[in-house]
Amino acid sequence: MKAYWNTVKGIHAIEAWEPNCWIQVTSPTEQDRKELEEEYHIPDYFLSDISDADERARFEYDEGWQLIILRIPYMKEVRSRTPYTTVPLGIIHKDDVLITVCFFENDMMTDFVSYQKRRGEGFTDYVDMIFRLFLSSSVWYLKRLKQISMLLDRAKRSMDHTVNNTSLVNLSRLQDSLTYFITSIRGNETLLQKLKFRLPVDELDAELIEDVNIEMAQARETASIYSEILESTMDTYTSIINNNMNTVMRTLTSFSIIMMFPTLISSMFGMNLINGMESSSWGFIIAVAISVVVSICSWMFLRWKDLL
Repeated sequence: MKAYWNTVKGIHAIEAWEPNCWIQVTSPTEQDRKELEEEYHIPDYFLSDISDADERARFEYDEGWQLIILRIPYMKEVRSRTPYTTVPLGIIHKDDVLITVCFFENDMMTDFVSYQKRRGEGFTDYVDMIFRLFLSSSVWYLKRLKQISMLLDRAKRSMDHTVNNTSLVNLSRLQDSLTYFITSIRGNETLLQKLKFRLPVDELDAELIEDVNIEMAQARETASIYSEILESTMDTYTSIINNNMNTVMRTLTSFSIIMMFPTLISSMFGMNLINGMESSSWGFIIAVAISVVVSICSWMFLRWKDLL
């Protein structure tokens, strides 16, 4: 899907390309890719790099074309193995051509357009737009981190009642999401530092970069804190599971010890040896009584040692 935006004095949709407009491309088809390459002569490997979900945040310059790949937060389907991850957003620029390409439908770009419309000021130049995309990505990282925090609290409340493997697996998936976030934010921070010296930055851009640095640092620290809390939580509940298992095994072992004595006594009286009770009508009762007394004594001893 392609959309054309005039970014002078606000953002306004236009029907076709015009110089210095913004071309927004989302989930491009093969036809869209072909049109971009043929109409604007974009290097063919630019779109291939952006389509790679694992492509790192970086800056590249080729024959006047600038490629900036920014990692942005992305929420997958509810049933996905990893609920939150990051995807590449490509920013392609040369002279009067400015194109953003993302191969995934995401809320960030929709919100970015809506916010800029409400803001009503547009962009001073393509550099201003690039750094505002950085700022928007930082804000959305914080939003997704709040959602992860809510999921973490919900999981902890659930595990206070029942701790099972499913709960631990869900926590591990959140841990994966936080790892993706931390890695991507650090990559974006490194990229931002490079762009400060690669792009024509004016005084207003410098102030915007400071805001971006603050938001990114907050997002990175928040993600790191949540990751540490989650890791500590998983370790705690894993210890609880192990402790419960040890308690069960200790109880079963204690009952096995108690039941061992009646078995031993019955085996002794069942041997083909003379014990004086072969012809006694009280022999069976005496054997049972001894077994009961010994079992009660062993039970009391184990209770005294706090093994039951």
